[in-house]
Amino acid sequence: MSFESNLSDIGITLPEPAAPVASYRPAVIANGMLYVSGQLPFIDGAIVTGKLGADVSLERGVEAARACGIMLIAQIKAALDGDLERVVQIVKLGAFVASTPDFSDQPKVVNGASDLMEQVFGEAGRHARSAVATPVLPLNAAVEIDAIVALRN
Repeated sequence: MSFESNLSDIGITLPEPAAPVASYRPAVIANGMLYVSGQLPFIDGAIVTGKLGADVSLERGVEAARACGIMLIAQIKAALDGDLERVVQIVKLGAFVASTPDFSDQPKVVNGASDLMEQVFGEAGRHARSAVATPVLPLNAAVEIDAIVALRN
């Protein structure tokens, strides 16, 4: 099965990759690696905002992380001129979760993106990661996730 087929099988149509909100590139390829800038959680065209532990539930946080994962895949595909089959390995996800001081389920939130990567890329989607609490994210987003991806030429 191809990675594109896996996306189709789980009912995902990739959105247009989000444009940068500041002075940076959404993705950079260097020495066989793709570095994807942090992606925000767009659901139904709007960013999921707020803080886990306050006004965002754990379930909504998981959905937000999954939405970040979908946007990461859209950015990967765009950076690879539409050829997801060049992905050898999702090496690492770096995740930031806007949280109250007493919220400690960041790993559960980020599973929304991690599980998606494995669904789409299979064994190549199993990755290292971090799941870090932060008091605030750009545009008041609830979650932001970046990625490092190994590529075949």
